[in-house]
Amino acid sequence: MKLLFHNKRISGILTVLPEKEVLFEDEMDNYNFSHAKSLKLKLAMGYNKHRIVEKGVCVSDLCCYGLDYLITNKRIEKEEIDALVLVTQSPDHFMPPTSNIIQGKLGLKKDMICLDINQGCAGFIIGLIQSFMLLDQPEVNKVILLNADVLSQKVSKRDRNSNPLIGDGASITIVERSYYESLIYGRLQMDGSRADALIIPAGGFREPSSTETAVMKEDISGNFRSKDNLVMKGDEVFNFVQLEVPPMIKALLNDASINKDLVDYYMFHQPNRFMLHKLADKIGVSHEKLPSNVVENFGNASGVSIPTNITFNLGEKLLNEELNLCFAGFGVGLTWGSLLMKVGNLSFCEQINY
Repeated sequence: MKLLFHNKRISGILTVLPEKEVLFEDEMDNYNFSHAKSLKLKLAMGYNKHRIVEKGVCVSDLCCYGLDYLITNKRIEKEEIDALVLVTQSPDHFMPPTSNIIQGKLGLKKDMICLDINQGCAGFIIGLIQSFMLLDQPEVNKVILLNADVLSQKVSKRDRNSNPLIGDGASITIVERSYYESLIYGRLQMDGSRADALIIPAGGFREPSSTETAVMKEDISGNFRSKDNLVMKGDEVFNFVQLEVPPMIKALLNDASINKDLVDYYMFHQPNRFMLHKLADKIGVSHEKLPSNVVENFGNASGVSIPTNITFNLGEKLLNEELNLCFAGFGVGLTWGSLLMKVGNLSFCEQINY
């Protein structure tokens, strides 16, 4: 799907990352593999350390902490917030919506929109698209986009395929109308026929959690997990990304009539360094223009990975400059989407620890 938005902008980005840091080497004994094989995987994928929440910390805790930080430091006023859009795969409860919980905890006004969206790897793209559409309403002037996940609690510690890369975190992106003429180009595609490539089989209404779904079993690759844990078919996801993402980026650039070299940075979802290097090569851009260093420093917190990429790699630059950025997210769903827009002269672009 081809998308186009007028006169919208990002005015600030904050990422909230758990203080607890776990090293790859600290978890190697959990895996059914030799240390030598695990270290070889670490080198290839760019694994190093990831940020994990303490037991009991939920999405609303991270989001409220970040919003309270912004309010306390006068980066935003409570009364300015006309909508909360929360994109998460790990809500506090099945019901009520976690965005309502956040609104209530912070004592925000009642005359506003609270919306939860169940999306993951492309969650920053989906959230921005929803935020842009809300801003077309006359009484919506400022949208708070929240991306947050604590999926480390749903990953088997004995799954070398997923555990080393999963991190937790939250991001807060302020989206509002622009007073200057601007165009934002977008592309979005979905394929639910391949939904089982990234799935937590049990825990929903289709297969409720039980003593049976909690039983750990070994897969053909030597990983141990239960049906309550995340299952990622690594080869299928890798092939999907390499096949679908490059033509999407090419189409997006064609929509904007811009050469790939005129994009300052390609700020993509962060699955692992190996996949991103292969993706950069296929698109035909340098590894420097497509940063791939988030997983090794923080882990992949799903929809939070693009904002983390931005604050970690471009935080200082975006305070004083305007850059032409291409965002792309791809994964669970299967969903893949991208946006091309100018971002810069932000009020804030930083990271804090929870």
